[in-house]
Amino acid sequence: MKTITSLTAALALTVALPAFAQDTVTGVSRLDDRIDDITEAAQDDLDRGFDDERFGPNGVVQGIRGSAALTASGTTGNTDTADLTFAGRLTYGQGNWNHLFGFAGEYGEDDGEQNEEKFFAIYEGSRYFTPQLYAFGTGRFEYDGFATNERDAFAGGGLGYRILNSDQVAWRVQAGPGIRYIEDQNGDSETEGAGIASSRFYYGFTDTVSLTNDTDILSSDNDTVVTNDFGVNFKVTDTLSTRVSYRTDYTSDPLPGLESTDNTIGLSLVVGF
Repeated sequence: MKTITSLTAALALTVALPAFAQDTVTGVSRLDDRIDDITEAAQDDLDRGFDDERFGPNGVVQGIRGSAALTASGTTGNTDTADLTFAGRLTYGQGNWNHLFGFAGEYGEDDGEQNEEKFFAIYEGSRYFTPQLYAFGTGRFEYDGFATNERDAFAGGGLGYRILNSDQVAWRVQAGPGIRYIEDQNGDSETEGAGIASSRFYYGFTDTVSLTNDTDILSSDNDTVVTNDFGVNFKVTDTLSTRVSYRTDYTSDPLPGLESTDNTIGLSLVVGF
């Protein structure tokens, strides 16, 4: 079993660094930008763990909410590089209907040679018939110009049921059939029937401590992919929050030389003062 341990400790510094010209030369500006990036990533992880709306009756907040980000950079001289990343998310809740759209992309070059090209898009929608029973539809498209499977897409739908739903504990499960499309680097493609099953569990011990566990299974003739993300969230004070997580990614048919399971232990810490 392969274990990857990562530690993300983000200090939400409120110190205003002086905006002098030499900041770029000394690296202060780069450090300031890096602090912002790490802080935002850790805060997103914590917000997701404390987001009880994700487990609530309709899955997303009513109305429209969204965000988008774009970063681009390039260097010339000893090395010539170019990097572009972008991402966005939009949720829309209206009565018994709710929708979620998301996308992300990465592009990179090193000395004129392209070394990264990825694009990912998702859609999830649901319609509640009762507070417990709902129908859902989901779609995913992933493109990676440097992966064995260059294109991987899935579209499906089914029924979901909310087993538990209270201020303290929420648990819902859903499953259904779908279609999976895979195309490799040689242009060989395959379309096959698939099935998806998911579980979302939330337990709030107190107003400041909660536990979440997300499980997703996608199975087709090509392979079976399972992800499980377990986390415990602590909001110690208004200025101190942390999340400890353990994520498992499993594939039944890994590439030659690779193991079937990856495990990631994560710690996100945000301190403000």
